[in-house]
Amino acid sequence: MNQVRHLHTLGPTGTNLESAAHMWLDRRRLTDDGSVMLHSSLESAMETAPRTGEHALVACAVYPYLHTLVFENLLACRMIDTFLAPTHAMVLAAGPDAPPEPHTVSTHPAPASLVPQGSERHLVNSNSQAAIDCAAGKTEGCITTIVAARAHGLRIVRDFGPVPMVYTIHQVLEAAR
Repeated sequence: MNQVRHLHTLGPTGTNLESAAHMWLDRRRLTDDGSVMLHSSLESAMETAPRTGEHALVACAVYPYLHTLVFENLLACRMIDTFLAPTHAMVLAAGPDAPPEPHTVSTHPAPASLVPQGSERHLVNSNSQAAIDCAAGKTEGCITTIVAARAHGLRIVRDFGPVPMVYTIHQVLEAAR
């Protein structure tokens, strides 16, 4: 664990996982020596992270495919740490011209149950991507973080608050033989 300096996780900027990665580096006083790299998916992060032992993947316990990610990469990664921390406040947000209850909602699969009943779900790779798609008019609303909603000028329809979350750190190594 003490050789990990570079964290790979889900982007674009504004995700709970990005925040957790910075938190992990801060807690280990590695903010000057470490880095956080954002990827379009955790799977692409796992594929591209150098196998030097200095790189790790940051995931969360509610990631719908965490079990697949772990077991498909069993020989090349190992879970070295976990920690509990709140997410950013999770919100249902909408564009300025959207109806009070959006009919179409972008969401990552993990918080998809927060989409209002009767709204059509559009699955995306991250909470931040949901906000980007909503701001671009691809959907009327999104389930996202308050950070991403504000960054994209979205109106908060409903604030679900922060969610206590377990984050996992997976060191990436050369595959064992």
